[in-house]
Amino acid sequence: MALTSLFSLKVSSIGKKNSGIVAPVAATATAMSAEAALYETLSLDSLGLSPEAYQYALQGHDRLQKEGKLRNDDILSIVDFSLPSTKKRLFVIDLASGKLLFNSLVSHGRNSGRDMATAFSNAPESFKSSLGFYVTGNTYRGAHGYSLRLEGEEEGINNNAMDRGIVMHAADYVNEKLARMQGYIGRSLGCPAIPPALHKKIIAKIQNGSCLFMYSPDEKYLSSTKMFQHTV
Repeated sequence: MALTSLFSLKVSSIGKKNSGIVAPVAATATAMSAEAALYETLSLDSLGLSPEAYQYALQGHDRLQKEGKLRNDDILSIVDFSLPSTKKRLFVIDLASGKLLFNSLVSHGRNSGRDMATAFSNAPESFKSSLGFYVTGNTYRGAHGYSLRLEGEEEGINNNAMDRGIVMHAADYVNEKLARMQGYIGRSLGCPAIPPALHKKIIAKIQNGSCLFMYSPDEKYLSSTKMFQHTV
């Protein structure tokens, strides 16, 4: 379904009761119409990004922006864990210029699953990925070289990211050859690791106050998050 149609559907369904967790209530059309149109303009559907992930990301970005938490608010990054690790499931979008800057492989935590990330945690030493919204921090050089700190914005969902050392960094195991050989890329201890050939460029673009959203159609997350509205 096209995103514009998805938005129209959600507008017409506000106030109606539905069973289960469905796509979120649409934000004000005038405030987000240009960003919504990018989904079709950039052919993000053909690249595999789910319309739900994109719509949720826009709403969370809008909330963080209104709360004054974003200093680099032109950039929106989405990790779509509804895709397997063999797919390029990191999308870095410049909302101001209307360009897709990067579409890359990205790892999930080793205890989140093999090819698909299906289990998530905010707990230390869980070695699982944490869903939800993050604000990117500053860069540093650590055990994995040039890395980017991530501040989890959702209490009980990803707010332990800093304490857990959840950062964006490069990893040799994030590569297409390995994906072809074994059917999945290597996994991290919970960090969204990216290919060494791209990591400096990606980190330079998204650092210092941009929005990063890690998405999965996970019922526990969707019923717990307060970052966007959805019908129940």
